Parts: sequence; structure tokens; C-alpha cells
Amino acid sequence: MKTLVCQEPNKIEYIERVKPLIEPNEVLLKINSVGICGTDIHAFAGKQAFFSYPRVLGHEISGTAEEIGNQVTEVQSGKRYSVIPAISCGACPACEDDKPNCCESISLYGVHQDGGFTEYLAVLESNLIELPDNVSDSQGALVECFAISAHAVRRAQVKQGDNALVVGAGPIGLAAAAIAKAEGCNVIVVDVATERLEWAAEKLGVPTLNATSEDYVEDVRKAFGKGADLIFDATGFDKSMSNAVNLIRNGGKLVFVGFTKGELSFHNPTFHMKETTLLSSRNATRQDFERVIQLMSEGKISESIMKNREYDFHTFGLSYSEDVCQNRELVKGVVTF
Repeated sequence: MKTLVCQEPNKIEYIERVKPLIEPNEVLLKINSVGICGTDIHAFAGKQAFFSYPRVLGHEISGTAEEIGNQVTEVQSGKRYSVIPAISCGACPACEDDKPNCCESISLYGVHQDGGFTEYLAVLESNLIELPDNVSDSQGALVECFAISAHAVRRAQVKQGDNALVVGAGPIGLAAAAIAKAEGCNVIVVDVATERLEWAAEKLGVPTLNATSEDYVEDVRKAFGKGADLIFDATGFDKSMSNAVNLIRNGGKLVFVGFTKGELSFHNPTFHMKETTLLSSRNATRQDFERVIQLMSEGKISESIMKNREYDFHTFGLSYSEDVCQNRELVKGVVTF
């Protein structure tokens, strides 16, 4: 089988590998589509933390079950599935508390072990979730990206009519805005790039604000008639994350979907006075994947809000640096096989 391997920072190449042999609890998945995530770009550039080489990238995966292990009970050959990339241990306190998304020894296909930039991948049955007929292979690959945002929205316990400010109009922010809107929130998207704001307004049909405005805090209050009930910060930018406490109303909730490697600071009296609820959101659970697939199947969210490029698996690795990593017009790319 053909496999694209990131051998070391700034070096990615096609090689031939033997198809993997599956364990009794695994399924051999014929890969159909793989989404390209920021992780795949950062790993190529040598900027991904806790990463080792060589590595087959790609953790946003959909495919067709081809071979079934003898202990597999639910997955059927010939059916299409989306991959839940996070493999949890099942035994740590987080797993025992039904939070496998923050398992102490979590491992992800395409990050900690080889992923979907290959023609076939052995996947645990427990990490597969079936796709309905009206959800395409491409959409199936992007379920994981949407699920990250769906988990954040579920963490916030949103209610119909909540005013939600989504900061950051990258794929995760766009997905958070789309899901919050689908769950009945009044959504405004914020970014610093005009082209990103224009994209969000066109694809999501929501108002937007530019964070570079001198009156940014007041702009938010005017837009909602008060501070935001909820803020989802998907920037991973420390200044944006620290400033969020100034944008939220008293008694509001702040969810950090993106993360920064550095430290955060904010004015404690403001944070305390507002009795702010501060949440982080990491990865996603099967429940989030199921919700995303349901919303896709019902036509309430669509890959079109983020996907703007398709790549051919057999050739995209030849120009990975130029066409993927350095492509400033790329919002979200999907590799097709």
C-alpha cells in the first residue's frame, strides 16, 4: 500500500508498506478521506509538541471496513465509518469518570501513532462510528474537527437564545459557531482578518466583529445589548484568551477551545466580580461524534463552512510544503483517495 510518511521536520515522502495485520479487536479500514489539521502542518514544520518521527500523519479519517477481527461484534465489512482518533486507557481516573477525552495516557492516530495518510489503517472497533448514507466520505473525515467544537458547546451547556461570541474564525471556531447556531444560540464571530470574517459571514450567515477595533469591548456589548452570555475562544492566542473576561457579562461562561503554550493572566477583580465560569475543552467523546453526524445528516451543519480545497492522496505529498503548509488561502483541506 502507498503511505505518506513525515520522516523528520520538513521532509515528507511516499513509501510502499505492507498492509497492516489486524488484531482480533481491530478493523482494517480502507481510507476514503482525510482532513488536514493544523497538527499535520505543525508536525511537518517541527513545531508540534510531544511528537516523534517518523510518523504517518492524519487523524481526521473516514473509510470503509474491509477486514474484521474475530472479536469485533458491531462493525460490518463494507460499511463506512468515521474514526474517533483518541485511544484512551480506560483505567485512569478521567476514564473512570467517563471522560476518556482527557485520559492521562491518551494516544491519537496520526499524532502519537501512525494515522490516515495511507491507503489502509488498522483501527480499534471501539474507535469507529458508522456514517449514514447521506453523509459523504469527505464530511465523514471532518466529523472529528466538528466534534472538537461540539464538545466545547456541550461543555458550555448552551440554551436556546444564548448570546455566544466565537473568537477565532479558523476551522474550530467556524465549527463552534455552526454548532452553537444549530443548538439555538445567537452567534457572532470575531477575528482580526477581514477575509476570515467575510468567509464566516457568507458561510454561516452570522454577524461578525473585528477584534482590532479600538472599541472592541463596546462593540460586543452593543451587538448583544450586553456582554456575551458565552464566549468560545478558539484562537490559542494568549492576549485574546486573557481579554475574554472583559467581554463576558456578569454570570457568563468562558470556554477555552484553543490553547496556548504560555501563561494566561487577567484582572482578577473583574473575573471574580462577574462570577465567571471558566472551562477548558479538550478533544471529544463518542457522544460528540454522534451529535455531529446527526447534525450533518439533518443538514444543520455542513463541511462547506470550512472546506475550500480537495487534494489527491497520490500527489499532494509532492508539494505538501507549498500547497498545504504555506497556502495562506487554505481554510480546510480534505485528502481524497
